[in-house]
Amino acid sequence: MSSPSHIPLRVTPDKVLRAGTTRRRFLTWTALAAGLATAPTLFATDAASAPRVRGAGHPFALGIASGDPLPDAVILWTRLATDPLAPGAGMRADTHDVGWEVARDERMRSVVARGVTRAGPDTGHCVHVDVRGLAPGTDYFYRFRALGEISEVGRTRTAQRVGTPTGALSLAFASCQAWADGHYPAFGDMAREAPDVVFHLGDYIYEKPIPMGGGARDTAVVPASAYRECRDLDDYRERYALYKLDPNLQAAHRMSPFITIFDDHEVDNNWAADTPEDDQPIPQFLLRRAAGMRAWWENTAVRLAPPGRGFRAYRRFTFGDLARFSVLDTRTHRSDQVNGDNDTGQNAATADPRRTITGAAQERWILDGLAASGCRWNVLAHQTTIADLARERDGVRAVSMDGWSGYEASRARVLDGARERRTPNLVSIVGDIHRNVVSELRSTYTRPAPTVGVELAGTSISSGGDGADSDESDRQLKAASPHVRFGNAQRGYVLNTITHDRWEARFRVCPTVSTADARLHTRAVVTIPAGRPEVEVL
Repeated sequence: MSSPSHIPLRVTPDKVLRAGTTRRRFLTWTALAAGLATAPTLFATDAASAPRVRGAGHPFALGIASGDPLPDAVILWTRLATDPLAPGAGMRADTHDVGWEVARDERMRSVVARGVTRAGPDTGHCVHVDVRGLAPGTDYFYRFRALGEISEVGRTRTAQRVGTPTGALSLAFASCQAWADGHYPAFGDMAREAPDVVFHLGDYIYEKPIPMGGGARDTAVVPASAYRECRDLDDYRERYALYKLDPNLQAAHRMSPFITIFDDHEVDNNWAADTPEDDQPIPQFLLRRAAGMRAWWENTAVRLAPPGRGFRAYRRFTFGDLARFSVLDTRTHRSDQVNGDNDTGQNAATADPRRTITGAAQERWILDGLAASGCRWNVLAHQTTIADLARERDGVRAVSMDGWSGYEASRARVLDGARERRTPNLVSIVGDIHRNVVSELRSTYTRPAPTVGVELAGTSISSGGDGADSDESDRQLKAASPHVRFGNAQRGYVLNTITHDRWEARFRVCPTVSTADARLHTRAVVTIPAGRPEVEVL
């Protein structure tokens, strides 16, 4: 590997943020290493409308990231790309050394770990470094070197040791970022907040073709494959490159570790196990699904082996004695949707006990984890809503067949199982629906049933365009779903603070995604008191 000369970093203190039980400086990097031109600031709040590449030939144009934090470890990620939107991202068939280092300080002077890994064409020139031996509940800083260049500096944070008394945890969750529907001001806001961890709950990319001219982005700077639906590995790799060039998304990744799970659009709209959306032959779809899953793995900081036979994406994360998160995969193991996958009334097909949204093995894993948690809060982090989000249509109480409403027996087994195990403080965090909705969790909504938890559904980052404080769908939903406690149809994300006494969720929204620097505000603060599945909305 080429050995670049030492390049000092200039750092400017910005403000102080309290998170957890510690106080840490919240920093903005106002310059990269000396000699790197046209570098954006960390927060990129004045981002240009077109994708911006850091200097011709710079290998870290797609950014850096960290993820899957454990008490003693974190995954570091990057993907080399000297020409991100070109076929092969400009990297040809060469394999390159990539140096990495982790430090306790943002100036990278107190280095605690370093090493060299390899990035080659078989993995799309990505790297996943599992850094071990770190201290729990601690901020670290990291960077990469390759091809004689140095990356920006990122901040990450380890989880608290399991069982350790933990005063507070800050977390964000987000989903659904259709590139052509608008910009990502929510990620710029998230970077400024710098939560301890971010959960990305799916639809990181969209496989559908974007409109000519880039849609709401109004740019022609896109790969040729963006104008068609993703079908093969090259298509998916190029789609991730387009998305990852967004400076606000890069900023959020640099400031917090992400825990990421896929939904449907990383492969194909509303796919279910080996069943595609349309009439694509199953052997062809399985190849396509493998390509989509491979590209998802290559472009996310996950502690998973590359997808293959027996690939298992669901996994669990625990933060001290405060919270345990079960991150679910509700795509790979589910039964096919019924009733034409349309919003319809529930019937014998949706109630069929043979059907499942999680698969039997994952269902057992969920219940075993809830029984053995020992944490104050128990969280299901996943894709589609558990709660019925009903609307009255032609005299019929219609619900989604893609969410847990279309898998009633599966839902009942999980929620009744949680109640039987006396699982405390159950919370479901989800995305998918492009709107904010807060609901009571019950095993059924068509007859009386106890409330066993609370569901927080977050809106989209950009999918669906600007949105509105309330739209017709929101009004219909509230009219037909008395268990819904809050609803909003703007774009944004959910910022949360968890303590032993309560869960506080701030629904951060913006008036528009037509510009990258739109400012967000808190539309509502939802508080869940520990010990009671109730909500207070302010």
